[in-house]
Formats: sequence, C-alpha cells, structure tokens
Amino acid sequence: MDSRIMDVLGDRACELGPTPEAGVYRNFKLTRDADGIAWLLFDRAGTSANTLSAEVLEEFDTVLTALEGQRPAGLVIRSAKPSGFIAGADVNAFRGATDAAAVESEIGRAHAVIDRLDALKIPTVAVIHGFCLGGGLEVALACQSRIAIEDARFGFPEVMLGLHPGLGGTVRFTQLVNPMQAMTLMLTSKTIDARKAKALGLVDAVTQERHVRNAVRDAVFGRLKRARPGLLNKLLNFSPVRGILASRMVVEAGKAAPREHYPAPYALIALWEKHGGDRAAMLAAEKTSFARLMVTPTAQNLIRVFFLREQMKKLAGSGHAIKHVHVIGAGAMGGDIAAWCANQGLRVTLADMKPEPIAGAVKRAADLFGKIIRKRTDVRDALDRLIPDMDGEGVRSADLIIEAVSEKLELKQKVYAGIEPRMKPGAILATNTSSIPLEDLRTTLTKPERLLGLHFFNPVSRLQLVEVVSHDRVDPALLTRALAFVGAIDRLPLPVRSSPGFLVNRALTPYMLEAMVMLDEKIDKTTIDAAAEQFGMPMGPIELADQVGLDICLAVGDMLRSKFGDLLPPTPAWLREKVAKGELGRKTGKGFYVWKDGKADKTSPREGAQPTAEMIDRLILPMSNVCVACLREGIVGSADVVDGAMIFGTGYAPFRGGPLNYARERGKENVVVKLHDLSEKFGPRFVPDAGWENFT
Repeated sequence: MDSRIMDVLGDRACELGPTPEAGVYRNFKLTRDADGIAWLLFDRAGTSANTLSAEVLEEFDTVLTALEGQRPAGLVIRSAKPSGFIAGADVNAFRGATDAAAVESEIGRAHAVIDRLDALKIPTVAVIHGFCLGGGLEVALACQSRIAIEDARFGFPEVMLGLHPGLGGTVRFTQLVNPMQAMTLMLTSKTIDARKAKALGLVDAVTQERHVRNAVRDAVFGRLKRARPGLLNKLLNFSPVRGILASRMVVEAGKAAPREHYPAPYALIALWEKHGGDRAAMLAAEKTSFARLMVTPTAQNLIRVFFLREQMKKLAGSGHAIKHVHVIGAGAMGGDIAAWCANQGLRVTLADMKPEPIAGAVKRAADLFGKIIRKRTDVRDALDRLIPDMDGEGVRSADLIIEAVSEKLELKQKVYAGIEPRMKPGAILATNTSSIPLEDLRTTLTKPERLLGLHFFNPVSRLQLVEVVSHDRVDPALLTRALAFVGAIDRLPLPVRSSPGFLVNRALTPYMLEAMVMLDEKIDKTTIDAAAEQFGMPMGPIELADQVGLDICLAVGDMLRSKFGDLLPPTPAWLREKVAKGELGRKTGKGFYVWKDGKADKTSPREGAQPTAEMIDRLILPMSNVCVACLREGIVGSADVVDGAMIFGTGYAPFRGGPLNYARERGKENVVVKLHDLSEKFGPRFVPDAGWENFT
C-alpha cells in the first residue's frame, strides 16, 4: 500500500494522492500511486493561487515530456492550493501588449502545451475544487475526464478583460456541451457551480473529497460514465444553423455592449460562426483573434481596470476587529448598508425613528439575500444577523456606528449629540454623508477624532466603491480600521480628504447639472442621455439624476455651488419646482422620466435628434477637469485611484480606463484646448484647472 496524503488546506482536507518526494519541478509535484496512476499537483511557487504564465506552461511542457516516456496507467491533475484549481492566466503577461504578431506567437506556444495534454495516450483526469476559471478551465477541458468537488465554480471571465478564451477553450467547450449554452457562458462571463456544470456535461462527476480516490480510479479504468456530446450539439454546430444562432447572439450582445466599445463578444461570435464545425481551423483562428483583441485599447484599458481593482484592494490592509455594526437611518442607503454588512457575516443593529423604514429595509434585505445567497439556511442566518433596533440600544455595544440620515447638517449633529455619550471606548462614528465636509459635522462632538466618513454608493450591493473620508483631527488608528473594514466587507476603499463632495460627487455633479442646462437649451432628454451612452457611460445624466433622486441632486448641487460658484453649472429654477411638487425621480415614480417597475420609460424619443461631439464633451470633460483639480488639491492620492474610484463608484466607461486615463489617451493638450473653447462659448465652468499643467 502506498503512503497517501490528505493535505489540510485552510478549512479543506484535500485528497492529493501519494506523498510527493523532494521536488524536481518548481511549480509542480509529480508522484505515482499503487494503481500506477500519476498524480500531478499544480502548486505555483510564491503565490496563493495557481495562474498560468509562460514560465509555468514551459515547465508543464517538461512534465508532459516525462509522462510521455513513463506511460503511467493514467494522469490526475489537481491543485495543491486551497483557493481552487487554476484561476486563469497570469494577467501581468497581457499588460502593455502592442504587437499582435508577437502575442500570436506566444499564445501559439501555450496552445502547443495544451494540445499536447489533449493528445496524451493515457486517461487524463482533472480533479477540481474551488475556482476553475479562464485558462484553468481550458486546461481542464483538455483532459479526458473532469471530476468536480461540490464547491467548484467554473467560468470564462475573459470578456471582462476585452478578450475571449485563448487556449483552445472556444473550440473544446462548444464541442463538449450545447454550443448555445457554452457561448452564453463565455459571452456573459458568468460562473456556474458544480451541479450546473454536471447538468451541462462540462464535468463527468460531482463528489466529495473522501470519494476522490475511488472516482479517480473509476475514471482511469473506464468505469466512470463520461459526458459526451449528443446529436443536438452536432446539429447546433452545423454551418447553416450556426449562422442563424450567431445572428441572434449579435443582437443580444448589442443590447449589452456596443461593438465599437467592446469588440470581444463579436469576435467570439464570428469565430464560432465561421469555424465552429472545423476543430483545427477554429483552434488556429482562435489564436489570431485573441492576439488582435489583446492589442486593442479596450482590452488594454480593461486589463488596467483589473489592476486598479487589485491596487484598491491593497489600500484596505487588514485587522479591523469590527464584529458589530449599528446603522442609524433605515432608508434606501442605511437599510442597504445594513443588509450588505449582515450578508458579509457581521452582526448589525438597524435603528430608525419609525418602524416602517426598518420593515422596508428588512424586506429589501430578504429579496437581496434570496438573489445572492445560494443556501436557504445561509439566507436565514444573514437575516438573523440583521436586527431591528427601534430603541437604538445597539449603539452601546457597536464597534462601528454608521449614520445614514438625511443630508441635513443640523439633523446629523442632533443624532451625534444623542449617541456620542453612549458609544463604547474605541468605537468608530462614521457618517455616510455624500457631500457635507466633516469639518462642519464635527463641531458639536466632544471627541471629533472618532468621526470619519464611510460614503457608500447606490445600489450598495452592486457598486464596489466606498469613500473613506478623513479630516485633520481624525485618529489615524481608527482610519486604518475603517479602511480594513471596507475591505473585509468586499468593497473597495478610496481614501479621500474631507472636502465638499469629496471626489465622486464633486466630479459627477457637473455631469448631471450640465444636462439640466442642455434641457434649458431645448435639447431633448433622450438625446442628452444618448450622448453620454454613446461615449460609453452606463447611464445618461438625466436618467442618473432620476435614479439618484432630484432632491438629492438639488441639495448636493446647491452645496457645491455655494463652495465653488461659477465652476459649476447653474441650477435651473424649474428643477426646484419639480422637487417641490414631489417629482423626485425613480423613488416617486416620476422625475424627468416616468418609472415603471424600477425602469425609466423611454418609449417615445424625439425623431431625428442625434447627439453631437460637442454635447459629449460638455458632459464628459468636466469630470476629467474636476478629477485633475482633486489631484492638485491633494483630496486623493494618485491618478490611478481616481480612475478606479470613478469606474467602481459611478460606472464610468471601463473601456476608457477612467476620466484621467481618457484625458491622457486623448491628449492633455487636446483636452485643455477643448475646455478653453467650451469656456469661451458657454462660460467659466469649463475653464481648465491649473492642475493640467503638471498632469502626466
């Protein structure tokens, strides 16, 4: 009997086959069990997750050479990392690529390794736990059998980077499973669990760790029934049928991502439509298509966004020690912040003056948990952690108090007066204010050093950014804990210095107010929104104002205009009248648009009104201008985090790489000249900020 190893990885005991001897390889361990089955453990050196790089693939090729000579009874490929199988390609290798021919040559070498695995004359089995994504899934697809542990997750996230699978995945996936379902997964970047993967035919078995050894034997010795493509798969991959289905896919892709902004989905559809019936031709064409996409501005900017997210995650640090959060104000923001914290495993007490908002917040939380949590017992546990607290007694034991009441200075200060004497030592008092400087809020506090800002964005469950706002008297240790807390609840922290509007609202307000000025100029609202969407914004400024709430837009606009004067567009009188009448946008069912079931009714756009380049510049360039001003004033630390904040907090066109990256790519001189031209035509709100002089 051979010696066996059940490695404990984090909370996981993994069946990793026989105990490996001292390693010959840097990133792999190769051993053989008593049945003659080789176990290849992928354990990339110096990393917490397995990723594929040129160096790793080169060593993998060396391993395959050894296996071809040894001819074991079978081969098991397994990860030795607790995080999962393989998280995809090493994205670092993609940065800065400009030569499509060089990319194609490199991807060709990688293809050769995966093709070699595919061609092995022995049974090959991938045993998959945790995440199996992108290039990792392409390795698994090159094996003859796939066994998933119950917690495995599968997906192709490449479209999010402006790419499509590039190691043969477009071919092997569409041939193995129903190509309509395969294409949908690749086009949407969605992940699926092990049960769904089994139902699709992507994996042959789903098992538990204690049964892995037997499942491997069954796979190697032919006792495991393998998923095989059916007649329907062949029919759907047949040329005339592909043409019809591809046309439908193009229409669907167009609803989510315009071709000129996001070419990858269309390249993937074209690849399958043209070559889906010819394995060799599709493998060759995949390399060329992948290389062409890699050097596009869209792909390079989306890869940059990937690294911006990683950079902002690191700002969080660790060690927040917050277990109990008390939220004051159960409205849209407060209730949703409370729900998100409960979803992330924290005990949350939720206080309000009236029971109705709390009841509404709990109902919204139940709806959210039902969508994002898979197990019913976990939904119940999350709801149990969200505790209604009409008396506000949670203040006494909370590690963090988040105030989320209306944007009124006097009201916030009244709340602070009531809770400050009851807070325990070391507790943090955080405000969710979107625009009021903390220097104004702290004036009535006896311990102003414990006040800081945690500004979440709506909807809390979708927008990842939280502005962590400091002032000159804040306790640095509490600020560090607050940054770590944001990271711990799976959000991205942006450290900002207290200033009117901080970064995001200060940059976004001119976008919405300029749209109001355009309405005054009798430009149709749908044309204005179309101008922004044509640039790549997820939502036009008129629809966004309705979404935010016209009362909030008015309050923030008034506050910022009181600080910055003519650097902001004037607020039209009719906007005040609209707010006075209660036409506040989505939350009241009517603002600029009529809202039905949470969506703006845009069924009657004006005929023939087309957005112009000037309209787009009027909406977009002030955002870049404000971002440069915030950099110059030291409100934010770097251009990179500014771009990250605008993308993750507002949805600013990701393929543009952020407002400062857009200015850089367009050309600083061009942007400054255009702002000068606009200021002469429309007024001083377009005057270029002095910070452009030092911007690089």
